[in-house]
Formats: sequence, C-alpha cells, structure tokens
Amino acid sequence: MATLQDLGVSAFINIVGGFAFLLLFAVLRIQPVNDRVYNPKWYLNGSRTRSMAQGLSKFVNLNLWTYLKFLNWIPGSLRMSEAEIIQHAGLDSAVYLRIYILGLKIFVPITLLALMILIPVNISGGTLLSLRKEVVFSDIDKLSISNVSPGSKRFFIHILMAYIFTLWTCYILYKEYANVAFMRLHFMASQQRRVDQFTVVVTNVPHVVGHSTAETVDEFFQRNHPDHYLGQQPVYNANKFGKLIKRKERLQNWLDYYQRKFERHPGSRPTAKVGFLGCCGRRVDAIDYYQGRVDVLDRKILAERQRVLKDPKAIMPVSFVTFDSRWGAAVCAQTQQSRNPTQWLTEWAPEPRDVYWQNLSIPFFTLSIRRLMISISVFALIFFYMIPIAFVQSLANLEGLEKVAPFLKPVIEIKVIKSFLQGFLPGLALKIFLFILPDVLVLMSKVEGYISLSSVERKAATKYYYFILVNVFLGSIITGTAFEQLYTFLHQPPEQIPRTIGVSIPMKATFFMTYIMIDGWSGIANEILRLKHLVIYHLKNVFLVKTEKDREKAMDPGSIGLPENLPNLQLYFLLGLVYAVITPILLPFILIFFMFAFLVYRHQIMNVYNQEYESAAAFWPFVQSRIIIGLLISQVLLIGLLSTKKAANSTPLLIFLPVFTIWFHYYCKKRFQPAFRKYPLEEAMEKDILDKASEPNLNLKAYLADAYVHPIFQEFECDEEAGEVRANKYEHELESPYRSESVPSPSPPHYVYHYEFEP
Repeated sequence: MATLQDLGVSAFINIVGGFAFLLLFAVLRIQPVNDRVYNPKWYLNGSRTRSMAQGLSKFVNLNLWTYLKFLNWIPGSLRMSEAEIIQHAGLDSAVYLRIYILGLKIFVPITLLALMILIPVNISGGTLLSLRKEVVFSDIDKLSISNVSPGSKRFFIHILMAYIFTLWTCYILYKEYANVAFMRLHFMASQQRRVDQFTVVVTNVPHVVGHSTAETVDEFFQRNHPDHYLGQQPVYNANKFGKLIKRKERLQNWLDYYQRKFERHPGSRPTAKVGFLGCCGRRVDAIDYYQGRVDVLDRKILAERQRVLKDPKAIMPVSFVTFDSRWGAAVCAQTQQSRNPTQWLTEWAPEPRDVYWQNLSIPFFTLSIRRLMISISVFALIFFYMIPIAFVQSLANLEGLEKVAPFLKPVIEIKVIKSFLQGFLPGLALKIFLFILPDVLVLMSKVEGYISLSSVERKAATKYYYFILVNVFLGSIITGTAFEQLYTFLHQPPEQIPRTIGVSIPMKATFFMTYIMIDGWSGIANEILRLKHLVIYHLKNVFLVKTEKDREKAMDPGSIGLPENLPNLQLYFLLGLVYAVITPILLPFILIFFMFAFLVYRHQIMNVYNQEYESAAAFWPFVQSRIIIGLLISQVLLIGLLSTKKAANSTPLLIFLPVFTIWFHYYCKKRFQPAFRKYPLEEAMEKDILDKASEPNLNLKAYLADAYVHPIFQEFECDEEAGEVRANKYEHELESPYRSESVPSPSPPHYVYHYEFEP
C-alpha cells in the first residue's frame, strides 16, 4: 500500500516529467519545421500556407525572444470564445470541452466542503490505531471514513454530505443538460443547408421478384411519400474495389519514393529485392517493378469497377433516399414505414464524411449474428483483463505479499525500490495494459456493422466505459483489497470478512491517486507534446513527400478521440463521486486534472484536431447517464460501507438517495433526450419556409445528386483525371443547376460521378 512518501515520489516523478514534456513542447512548437505538426488545423482550413522563410530560419527559430515566452500557449488557448470555437471546430468540440467545465463546476464546491468538514471528522476518529494488528493501513488512510469508529454518530455528518453532494451534482447536471440541448437545437437551426438534412438511409429493403432494389425503393416511396419524395442513391458492395484502391495507394507510395530518390541521384537507378519484406529474392529495377505493379492494379480496378456496375448482386438492400424538404425527411426518418418492423428501416442519414461505407453492404441477419458474437467477445475480454489488473494490484500492495511470502521482504524493503513500486509503477503498468484496448474496441464496433463513424465511436466508448468500470474500478478495489488483507482473509472467521472489506475499500484511494497522476497529469502533458506524430510526420516528409498535397497527407491532425477520452473522463467523475465522502483527499488530484486537461484540449482543438464528422453533440446523453451511474455506485458503496460500520440507525437514511437519483435520471431523459434523438417538425418546417423565401429557384435535386458518392470512387476518378482515362457519363440522367426541373429521373447511384476535362 502506498504511503505518503510513496505518493510524494510519484508526484515528484509525474510533475517533473510533465514539466519536461511541456518545456519540450514549448521549444518544438515554435520551430518552423514542426509547424505542420503543432498547427495542422490552420493549414487544413487555408489560414496558413507554405512558409516563405529561407535558409536556416526555414527549419530553426532564430528569434530568442520567443523562447522566453514558452508559456504563451496558455493564454492563447483561452482567447477564443465558445461561439468562436463552434464556428472554428464544430459543436462536438465545444461540447466536449464543456465536460471539463462540468467537472470543475461539480467538484470545486464538493472539494471545499469535503476538505473543511469531512477530513477533520475522519482524523479525529482514531479507529485504525485499534486495528493495526488486523488491517494494513497508511497515514493517508487516517483521512478516510475508515478511521471513524463503528457505530459512531459522526456518520450522520457523512450522510448529510452525501445528500448535499448528490443534490449539487444533480442540479449542475440538469443545468448543463438544458444548456447542451439548447446549443444543439440552436446549432441545427442556424446551420446552412446540408445534404443530410434532406436524406434518410433506408436499410433492409425487401427483395421483390422481377424488380431491382432501385425500382423497389422508387415504387415504395412514390406510393407512401408522394408529395416529398425526390430520389434515391442505391448502395453497391464496393468493398473489394476499395481494397484494390488501398493496395494501389501503398504501391504508389513506394513508386513515388523511388522516383524521388532517382531525381536526387540521377546517376544510378534505384533497385529493390522482390522477396519477403524486401529482404530476399532477386534484385530488380525498383521504378520499373513498382510501375508495372501499379499498371496491373489499374487494369484490375477498371475491371472490378465494371463488374460492380453490371452485377445485380452487387446492389445492396440499402439506399440513401432524398426528399424535397426537411419536413418530409423528418417524417420519414422518425416513423415506422412498414407493418413488418424488420423491413424498410429508416433513420437520419449521417453526413457524408460520417458514413462508414464498408458496413452498408452487411445484410440485416448478419448484423444480428455479428453483434451477438462481439457481445460475447467483449464479455470474455473484460474477464481476461482481470489477470493483468490483479498483477498491477500485487505491485500496489506489497505489505500483504510480505506477510504471505516473507522471502520477498529483503528486496521489497529497499527504500527506493519500495517507493517506486508502490508510488509510480502500478499506475504506469495499468496505463500500459490499457494502451491498445480502445483501438481493439473500435475495431469490434466496426465489425458490429454500424453505418456511421460517430455511432462506431459511441459504441466503442460504451464498451470501454464498462470495461473501465469492471476492471479498473471494481477490479482494482476487489483484487487490491484481497492483496492488502490477504493474511487477514486467510486467518479470520468468515463472518469477519465483510467488516474487513468495509474498512479496506477506502484505502484503495492511494492507488487511484497514483493512477490519476500518471494518466491525468503526465498523460495530458504527453498529449500536447505529440511526440509520435512528430516522428511519423518527419519520416514521411523525408521518404514519401513530393508535393504540397503529399505534405498535407503526411500531416496527422488526429481528432478528440471520443472512444478513449470519454470513458476516461467518466472514470474521473466516478472516482470523484465515490471518494468525495469516503476519502476526500483524492479530490484535489481530480481538480488538477480537470483544469490542466481543459487548457490542453482547448489548445489542441484550436490548433491541431480536425474532427472527421459533426454529430451536433449527439454523445451528450451518454455523458449524462454515465455520471448518473457513477452517482448511484457512490451511493450504493456508501450504504454497503456504513452497513459494515454498525451504523444501523443512520444507514437507512441513505436509501432515499438512489431512489431520487433514478427519478432524476428518468426526468432528464424525458425532458431533454428527444432533442438528441429527433428533429422537431416545427423546426424543420420553419427552415424549409426560410429556404423557399431566400432561394425560390433552388434546384434541390441537383444539389443532392452527388451527396453520397463513395470516397473510393472519388479517389479513383481523381486518379483518372490525372491521367488519360476518363469515365463516361453515368447511365441515369443527372440534372444540373441550369437544367430544366422537368426531368423525372431519380438521383444517380452513389458510385456515379460526372466530371469534365479541365481547360
């Protein structure tokens, strides 16, 4: 168990490490050669272009005065207002930052009350001194509720604080839910016209003998939505085509690399081995070899494209259906279309950049099988990870191991080793074990078949949250308690075990303090440094970049990373709510995290991150519900803890807290969640009336015609424009903004795209 000295060692390592990361960031970010790593967003939106500096100043900043102002990124990250951030980065980014503000609003008053009232009450308890032969504890545990003697009337103070903390948290959550719901509706009302406002995605289209999918969709919507149906864009299974495109991109990168190498050294043509990983096999001319492979792939890509166009089996029972008004699309998206609830399923179409195209071709029955298998896999993964969690807790609780395995005592008792093992290593080991998990869960969510990136990320965040809840929180408490009190568990009567657990659970606060310092202090400082992105960018810049377009592709601005960051944030809310009454000394660690992370992520959102999509804060109901779950867990644990402390007179008073919290959750859900699930018809009609008044001659069908073109077809067509190959016009006639509106044909399939020669 970590002592005060061990926590001091951990704090020293993390503070020094965090300051070193910040100092390195301050130096690297002002170097011109790194500008695209630390300010990629400004290049992507066109605010910055290629640097005009020459000579050494093109790579190194020679202005010494800028080195003295190495902390000017902090006031710089605060200069934008929330409205400007919404304009600059979108509502998702602005609302994500509000989560950190929410944490400060909740925990600043709670921390002040807990430190001023609860800690003096706990210190004066003195019960741990009477249990020193039975229970392993440290000086920090004297600040927790464990130090209050069983049956004490002091527990009424803890219960009063639990009521105050619950009421305050619910009040802040209600105000924030109302604010975010208003921001979402205002954002959607103030937006310019977008294609997804007029489009519905229809899945599980039934097969009709003698009719193609496109004909079936046309007939169904012309019959059931005759006044507003505009057209459709069928979806084709182009996954094999996409794999060929990606393979060509990889080969093209190698070809570009060797061509650039030959341009630098024209005296000798580059060569390469054609065996495994380029390490064996015969040596050939690299340029000719890769050019030949690219040419072969070009022919395969053309053949596959023609196959997709002509093969009826390539048409999937999915379609993007467009309407002539937002009102018509809202009615279709938010109602049941068929008396068979498994057919003609409709929902709002994601915006084009949010569509996850690979999953559109998955049949409905296959989706059910996939989601069942992934649920089983996640369940197994959660319990598999109990093994490394138990290992981490064995590092955090050395005293318990010494009692069972005395032969380890000479090594463990070395002062430096013991402080490092208990104060720093457990949090670091846990962070390492969790490193690849978010990516694995994102992959699992993609396999489940969700059709939008935002849905994939929200589902991955849900899996990661429950994983953290079971393994990191409950797993650490259970296994940590077992290791701490292992000797007691093995030598005491069974009826005494609940009492020992009740005393020991608050003592796990020391482990979570070390984890917060590793993840919430040093981890956030490492986030702003972007060391991995810096190295990768310069490697690409040296070996792959030929043009400015290549340099833009080499930039990796990344995004907020909702699948990982949202569950981590919710863990901090959970820890704060659970330990606010039990071990209040943990709260200052959480406050430091919220303040530091707010500054860092505000800077990253302004200068670095480029969100892949805009969901208009659709993730907020999940944030609200997870905080409510944390509040309920804190109340249940407090009830269980007091039940082991012989507080029979005071414990029943806590029963009303979970009941009130559940009622509050359902009230907020009914009051605000419809704003995140449905689009008001009143709002849709108002927007349609404004559009008709401002642009009465708008050709909406032409505006929506190419809205959902698959990105790989766009890439293919761009490649064709660069060479001599040109695609023919699509088979369905497409209206242009200058053509008569009398053409009755529906919108073209999503893979078709019309383009002309550039003059």
